[in-house]
Amino acid sequence: MSMKKFVSLLLGILFLVPLQAASLARPARSAQAPNIIFILADDLGYGDLGCYGQKQIKTPNLDRLAAEGIRFTQCYAGTTVCAPSRSCLMTGQHSGHTRVRGNDATPLRPEDVTVAELLKKAGYTTGLIGKWGLGLDGTTGTPGKKGFDEFFGFLSQTAAHAYYPTNIWRNEDILLLDANANDQKRVYIHDQFTRAATNFVRLNKNVPFFLYLAYTLPHANNELGKASGNGMEIPDDAPYTHEDWPQPEKNKAAMITRLDRDIGRLLDAVQKHRLDSNTVVFFASDNGPHNEGGSKAAFFHSSGPLRGIKRDLYEGGIRVPMIVRWPGTIRAGQTNDAPWAFWDFLPTALDLAGVKTNMPANLDGQSILPTLLGQTQKPHEFFYWEFHEGGSKQAVRTGDWKAVQVFGKPLELYDLRTDPGETNNLVAAHPAVVARIQAYLRTARTHDPRYPLTDKPVRRAAGESVN
Repeated sequence: MSMKKFVSLLLGILFLVPLQAASLARPARSAQAPNIIFILADDLGYGDLGCYGQKQIKTPNLDRLAAEGIRFTQCYAGTTVCAPSRSCLMTGQHSGHTRVRGNDATPLRPEDVTVAELLKKAGYTTGLIGKWGLGLDGTTGTPGKKGFDEFFGFLSQTAAHAYYPTNIWRNEDILLLDANANDQKRVYIHDQFTRAATNFVRLNKNVPFFLYLAYTLPHANNELGKASGNGMEIPDDAPYTHEDWPQPEKNKAAMITRLDRDIGRLLDAVQKHRLDSNTVVFFASDNGPHNEGGSKAAFFHSSGPLRGIKRDLYEGGIRVPMIVRWPGTIRAGQTNDAPWAFWDFLPTALDLAGVKTNMPANLDGQSILPTLLGQTQKPHEFFYWEFHEGGSKQAVRTGDWKAVQVFGKPLELYDLRTDPGETNNLVAAHPAVVARIQAYLRTARTHDPRYPLTDKPVRRAAGESVN
């Protein structure tokens, strides 16, 4: 059998034997333990979906997901770039406490407990498909060491730029994709992520499962973009071929519509196996939209009414789409303005799973299950973000007040209730609010020598890379 056929066969039976074994080791399904699916897009903006106001890009499946659940208007990513945002999602800590605070090769440690580890202890079969970014091969942060029974995807953020990779990780092994060797482009890896996700659902339909589906769309292939001017890599630009748009924008729109199509296929699989009423689906993006790969966030108004994009701590860089659906339990057709953040997902997932003991003591998040169920929710005292690239940035939200501190520049203060676009700096008019926020800026974080608060660029260690 040729290597090409062997790889094709591996992709075709992906997850089959190992997941059957894993499923047999799990307790029988409990009616009180719903499945949990968290779908994460990569660099999708607040304004990129029809249900969030997008007029040109077609997203019918995600619009339907929103119509069948809750569309949150003030949900926040962990921070404004990929790796630390995902670290916040996995650990339940904000970016002043979580282990990974920059887009670098820092791995999670054994003591950095993830939502997958905790759900696995609670009897869930756990799967990660797509982009990880929290530990390279040989470190303490690989998915298998952080609670995932099954992994298919990219360990490295830089490797995840490629949509036609020549190899991909399958648990602890590397699968060679000869179909993409020598600049052939025959296996679009995003399609395989979707196939793996539907297989995961099929094979685990009789046991509680947690699926973290971290798609790479619509992130740019940065290296291809530098070489060709168009890093928005997609097999074809349908259904936008005949639009009078720059080619990178056609491709970006096609990437988002393809993402939507494939999420529809996953939702169809959930329905086919009669799991709708016992499956909670979360959908979000890891940060705001990018100006990369030849695409410009302004072309489709990808930040919506918000200021900023990826790498900003203004709302456009950190406020993201968030949709949650649980048919029969979450009332359909809701729009909810309550603010919450990625670090709330871990305690929410544990609440959904019925885990009441052995909760990590160092969480910044709180369960938002009361909000999902239409009950009274205790509000956060504050939200905190930091970002380190070419100097440090911090941001705090408390109530409707939002402050942004770019080191080397004066503090900025905005009232998000009246000014969600952060255009009117009120710092001089509200000294008491400023004093309270400055206290949060000083005390909300733990010091980490790898991520100092500075207005100077920080030298990166060998092997680290910006995504």
